[in-house]
Amino acid sequence: MTTTLTPTERQLRGTLTTTKIVYLVIAAAAPLSALVGTLPLAFAIGNGPGVPAMFAFAGVTLLCFSVGYAAMSRHIVNAGGFYTYISCGLGRPAAVGSGLIAVMAYNTITIGLVGAFAYFAQLVAASHGVDLPWELWAAAAVAVMAVLGYRQIDLSARVLSVLIIGEIAILVLLVAAILLREGTAALPAASFAPGTVVGAGIGVSMMFAFCSFVGFESTALYGEETSDPRRSVPLATYAAVTVIAVFYALTSWVVVGAVGPSRVQEVAAAQLGNLFFGLSDDYLSKAATVTMQVLLCTSLFAAMLAMHNASNRYLFVLGRERLLPHWLQAVHPRHRSPHRASLVQTTVTVVLVAAFALVGLDPYVNLSTSMIGIGTLGVVVLQALATLSVIGFFRGRPDRHWWRTGLAPLLGFAGLAVAGVLLLDNFALMTGTTAVVVTSLPWLILAAGVAGIGYALWMRTARPERYAALAGVQRRDQAGPVAASRP
Repeated sequence: MTTTLTPTERQLRGTLTTTKIVYLVIAAAAPLSALVGTLPLAFAIGNGPGVPAMFAFAGVTLLCFSVGYAAMSRHIVNAGGFYTYISCGLGRPAAVGSGLIAVMAYNTITIGLVGAFAYFAQLVAASHGVDLPWELWAAAAVAVMAVLGYRQIDLSARVLSVLIIGEIAILVLLVAAILLREGTAALPAASFAPGTVVGAGIGVSMMFAFCSFVGFESTALYGEETSDPRRSVPLATYAAVTVIAVFYALTSWVVVGAVGPSRVQEVAAAQLGNLFFGLSDDYLSKAATVTMQVLLCTSLFAAMLAMHNASNRYLFVLGRERLLPHWLQAVHPRHRSPHRASLVQTTVTVVLVAAFALVGLDPYVNLSTSMIGIGTLGVVVLQALATLSVIGFFRGRPDRHWWRTGLAPLLGFAGLAVAGVLLLDNFALMTGTTAVVVTSLPWLILAAGVAGIGYALWMRTARPERYAALAGVQRRDQAGPVAASRP
């Protein structure tokens, strides 16, 4: 049965502000969990004291990406994010392939974050006398995620704002305490010395640096849910990548200063996930460390909720485009949220997490690393394609600009291409296993892309009217989508 929705019924609630979007995307990047969980590993097997420079490099690269992304967002308002952008710059077949990759990438990251949250929640709670199975923690987190994702996006944004402020605050306190005690020694010049930066392990450090930014690019997904998308989306994109880059680079730099450039690699290898907790014990207090442990769990939940919302938007848009079941396009009559898409994403999460649990696999070593690994690689591929789409979209237009729509996207593409190659080359390292079933996961990205392109090409011949309507630009003052200009 076909459901026909009015323009109002297809419309998401447009109440997000620039600040709320920033909270949503910074939550997706999960600063505290990225630093506590990823930074010690980057120190240990990467280029050691040169890691802060890699965060700076990743930040500059993604700012170049953001320049073109923001330029395009002033013309395109659509909850389809990469799907719509790539259509307008590279054509509909590439867009359909990218849309399927996006659905897979954001869903797998969400599922992986459930595993990470359950693992750390169990550890932290057990250390304080509450020893519950990780499956219960996962079930509780998914239940809360389901309720918040089903309702209006403002509620998620308000919850995330509290969690983000908490995790950033504890890290700011730690950085300030180290700076106060160590002075200028907390900012060693060795971290940016050429000999240190280009040392052994630079590729691994670069890979972890780019991984830590995943999520900031989801600003464009909320264009239909803000009253002034042509202003809010570009501002939120710049703000998110700048805050994340400065925060990561400064925090990692201060940690190098606290441990010592000559010792940071050895100490990080020995302590790994306890590195930040040890620094907190030393420079703050035991109470602050307990707070940091709790905030680590809330950071992972915040990232999970943010990625759940991003996944919903892709499911919603591809349903609206009838590339996925059309009933996914439904908008809740009261909450104005993509509630059916939210329920589907929650169901997929429950099924896959339950499958991992039933066969006795570990929530972190097996579930989290594999799912986040494949999702991260998928997002980097999408980012690289989006930079090329900027060049394609502005080619021949009178408002093209040598920097904003030319050189900056090219520089962003170069950096992202390098990051993609490194992720692929080090996939076993990132996931922590050489099992063929895991190391073969990147083929799913290629399979999704090829399947999407093939389906679009078939549709162009067999369903030309539907094909012509794909990847339209949905504007609040129009009853339906405006078709993309690329074939």
